[in-house]
Formats: sequence, C-alpha cells, structure tokens
Amino acid sequence: MNRIKTLYYSLVPLLILLFFVAFSATLSYIFLMIAGDVISMRKIVSRATQIFLLLSIFPLRHYLKLTWSEIGFAPKTVFFKQLGYGFVLGLVTLLPVMMTLYCLDINVIDQAREWTINKVITRMSLALLLAILISFGEEPLFSGILLAGLKKKMMVGLAAFISAAYYAAFHFVKTKTDIPYEELTIGSGFQLMAEAFSNVLNPEITSAFIALLVVGLFLVTIRSQYKDSIGICIGCHAAWVWQIKIGKDYFNTNPDSDYYFLVSSYYDGIVGSLVAIWLSLAIISIFIWKKISSKASL
Repeated sequence: MNRIKTLYYSLVPLLILLFFVAFSATLSYIFLMIAGDVISMRKIVSRATQIFLLLSIFPLRHYLKLTWSEIGFAPKTVFFKQLGYGFVLGLVTLLPVMMTLYCLDINVIDQAREWTINKVITRMSLALLLAILISFGEEPLFSGILLAGLKKKMMVGLAAFISAAYYAAFHFVKTKTDIPYEELTIGSGFQLMAEAFSNVLNPEITSAFIALLVVGLFLVTIRSQYKDSIGICIGCHAAWVWQIKIGKDYFNTNPDSDYYFLVSSYYDGIVGSLVAIWLSLAIISIFIWKKISSKASL
C-alpha cells in the first residue's frame, strides 16, 4: 500500500503539468482565433504553461499547508545574502567545467564574433537578467514547492530524486514544430503537447538528461541539507545559466575534438558527462563536509 501511495504522489506533479499544458493548448487556440497570426502556437503553449506552473505555487502552498520557510525562503535580509553566496557557488562549480571544455578544444572561440566592449557588456547583462528570471522561476518550483510537498509524503532521499527527475525532464518537454496558422484546429495544441512529451523518450537526450538529473540533485541536496536555502539554489542556478549563455554566445562546439563525448551534442554543447561527473563529486563533498561539521560540533 505504501508503494502505491508513493507512486501516486510521484505522479501527481505530472498530472498537474499535463493539466496546465492542456489548458494552455486550448487557450492558445482561442487567443489565435481572436488575435490572428501574431505568434506561433508553440510559443504560446510553452510560455503559458510556465506561467501557470509558477503561479500554482501559491494555491499549492495553501493546499499542502506549507510555510514559506518550509518551501525554503529565509527572511528577506538573509535571502538576498544567500543569492550572493549561491551566485559565487555557481561560478565556482561551473567555471572549472567551462575552462576544461576550452582546454580540451571542445569549445572554441567564435572568431566571427565582434568582441567590442559595448557588445560584450550588453550581451553579458542581458544574459544575467535572463538567468535571474529563469532561476527565480524554476527553483521555487522544483527545489521549493515540489520538494517540500513530496517530503511530506515520502522519504527525503526519494523526494529529492523525484524532484530532480522532474527538473531534468522539464527541460526536454518541448517541440520545434510550428503549425501554419491556416492549418490550426482545436486539436493542434494537443498535437504539440504529444510531441513535446514524447521528446522525453528520445534516446538522443540521454547524456544531457543524466547531467541535468545530477544538476537537479545538487540543487535539492543544498535545499535539503541547509535550512531555508532556496536563495542559495536560485543564485547558484542563475550563475550556471549566465555562464552557459555567455559560452553559447562567444564559443562554438567543436565536434572534431577527441573529447567531444564529454558534452551532449543534442543540448547546448556544455551540459553532458563532464558536468554529471563533476557535480556528482560536488554532491559527495557536501555530505562529507556535513558529516565532518557535525562531528566537530559534538
């Protein structure tokens, strides 16, 4: 019976996601029929689903009877300090990977880019803004409400793994199909929905999925091992996204490198086996540090 309950609670987030995607698919058709051919249905469904998921934190918090502290939010002054600590942590944990990829000739400088100071500052600033928005959206959802809700129903370790698995899968629930406006029907959004979810089963994503699973595990480890630490997770996540976006702007992935297997060719040319190994060691280090610290405090 306990296993059945665990399975049920594990699938509830998926059911919520399916509901919001289906709702967004229906709304997108209605919107396009009224507004005309102003934007692709694919983009509307994707953005609307993300917004609904983020907004769902508030009713879910009340339904699950969770405090903001249980979700991971510290008092305001502590929270903003955590953002800074987390950002430094993100730099420390990903910068060595970026440097290694460059040294191994996996990522090479894009010689076609104009490296003017103004353009570099502008691109870095925009990348930072986008990174902050992404991290503020994803971390309260996955390392916050999802982890906190699952912890009420199952062991912390299992809750952490499931949260990380959803985090990883979420990055691949997407489709690149753009249905022509003239061919749109009420079922078009559901067609895109089916394509997006089927992409999670694409064997080409395996390397990137495993890496993002470890990324998710690293974040939920911080969240579960340190009280009210969602700010650290947000800062760390923002630093990672920032570095990756800068890397994609000014570097190209070299498929001829002897070490090309260390990155996922399907994803972004950075996330892959190397990230998975590196952050796995980082997770182990966290637990070792916690054990040493607890012994020292006795």
